Amino acid sequence: MFDGQPCAVFQPFIDTATGQIAGVEALARLRDEHGLLHSAGPLFADPKTPPAALRRLDRRVRELALARFSEAPADWFLSLNISPRWISRLRPEQALPSLKQLQRAGFAPERVVFEITELGGASHRLPGVVARYREAGARIAIDDFGAGYSQLDRVLALRPDILKLDMRLFQDAARGGPSEEVVRALAQMAEKSGCWIIAEGVETEAELDFALACGARYVQGYLFAKPEPAFFHTNAFVKRFAQLRDRYVQHKLAERARLMALRIQLGTLMSALKAWIEAGGAPASLPAPDAYPWLLRVFQCDRHGTQITPNLEWREGAWHADSRYLGHNWSWRPYFYQLLAEGWDERRLILSSTYRDATSNQYCLTAGQFTDNGRRLLLVDIDARGL
Repeated sequence: MFDGQPCAVFQPFIDTATGQIAGVEALARLRDEHGLLHSAGPLFADPKTPPAALRRLDRRVRELALARFSEAPADWFLSLNISPRWISRLRPEQALPSLKQLQRAGFAPERVVFEITELGGASHRLPGVVARYREAGARIAIDDFGAGYSQLDRVLALRPDILKLDMRLFQDAARGGPSEEVVRALAQMAEKSGCWIIAEGVETEAELDFALACGARYVQGYLFAKPEPAFFHTNAFVKRFAQLRDRYVQHKLAERARLMALRIQLGTLMSALKAWIEAGGAPASLPAPDAYPWLLRVFQCDRHGTQITPNLEWREGAWHADSRYLGHNWSWRPYFYQLLAEGWDERRLILSSTYRDATSNQYCLTAGQFTDNGRRLLLVDIDARGL
């Protein structure tokens, strides 16, 4: 039926805590008459491929993977892809073919991670089948997490042990932009629900940095290894990973140093602004912010969070007043209640975390300090792009 001999290849998962190989994913390949390997993925994606033939191919590749994995280190895990399309064809209470395969191979389910793919086509039987996998001792992963809008409810229903971030979404997010915040939020959600994150498709150092920033427990991709028929040594990538991790840490330390330098600049700026306020706070007397190219705007609120002055923004060599937000209350913003909690002392300057401004669509930070014996709050918004 298929043009080639089925075989299994293996792509390693690198443990970000050690740099060692923690396990491998088994992937289907077809070997042609010249000995070249071709991905079987297009066959599984082609609706014209007979389902019965695909099931036979899938199970044959899994058998080959299980047989080969007996040569792998005892502390590795094996990740096997499971399609809900097969599950929908099972009779109620029918023994699960994948678990029967493990039994025949004498393979401990505790060493297996079943990756659930194609969640959009999952049947109502899926939670029950997942429960049976888990009862047998296997772990559960959801593949391509973030690729579809219907997946959050699947996570709640299946309670997976591992989430594999969708490769296209992950790579796009690593380049920055709105998808970056989406992936960070997904990773944070996974962490809070007790899931480990796998970042697949890690092909560049920037993508590895983003995976580490998202808290990925494992990384997988061409930056380290392509899928191969043979196994790599457990420590094959330890040295390379350590070098890349150290560069990432140095980059983060440099970010921290820039933030500390910003705080020093902000202290000087706030002192000048407080002197300006004490002198009457007329926009015409506010000096040009030549030393602060990141400054977006200056404004004041009362101690309850209601804006009591216009925004003052530096544009085209002059200060411009924007009165649209007078009377708006910002007490619900995270930076404001952080100030209330930590910055009541006038001498303490508080700096928010980075956020995307809804009006300008810019990445911003907000710094604030109380003035006038705690009756007013002086706030400055900062363009975070260069920081």
